[in-house]
Amino acid sequence: MIVTMIVVCEVGFWVLLAAGLGARYVLRMPRLGAGLLLCEPLLEILLLVVSAIDLKNGAEPSWRHGLAAIYIGYTVGHGHRTVKWLDGHAAHRFGGAPPPAKPPRYGMARARHEGAIWLGSLVAGSVASALLLAAVWYVGDAGDTSKLEASIAGVWRAVGIHGLIALSYSVWPKKAPEGESEKASALPARDPEHVPDLLAGHAREDAAAPGGERPDPRQGSAGRPSQGLSGGSGSGRP
Repeated sequence: MIVTMIVVCEVGFWVLLAAGLGARYVLRMPRLGAGLLLCEPLLEILLLVVSAIDLKNGAEPSWRHGLAAIYIGYTVGHGHRTVKWLDGHAAHRFGGAPPPAKPPRYGMARARHEGAIWLGSLVAGSVASALLLAAVWYVGDAGDTSKLEASIAGVWRAVGIHGLIALSYSVWPKKAPEGESEKASALPARDPEHVPDLLAGHAREDAAAPGGERPDPRQGSAGRPSQGLSGGSGSGRP
């Protein structure tokens, strides 16, 4: 029964997510879409209630109840990230928004990104552990709670492994390939304001000439004819 409810909640999560994003961007009904997305937590509450009723009816605490708590914790810790990611892609695909920014791949920016994901796992582990401890307290001495306690240990083992992986990106930052970094540093000629000052000076001089042509070197920097050697008006006559 519990495993069936987990499957139902998982399917319901994606159905509500697709319906909410469809109403928001395809049907142009943002309030309806937001309402459907806000129904997502009801699935976790339903699963929690069903698990509690199952234990109350005398079911032996098992890995199924532990899996239900872990599922709820994972949804709390990482569900918002999934919704945000899909919302960004739906807004780009159907709402005309710019494409969502890709996560960083190199350096300390990647380390911070991995650390933020690990914080989600930390929240997930905390929620799952709280639910499992509540189940242990609820069952009390009436049943064997060793499998629930083993689930708590397994949760924090997974959180610890994920933390070590995230920490490795800070200790050994991943470096961008040399060719890729050079490509990223190359700036197009049409953006002279981002080029070093020496090059930007030439680019600004080029832009000052009519039609984008390089100005005559005999003219001043402001595009006016330079004065003659005799100090005349610079009309081009000797």
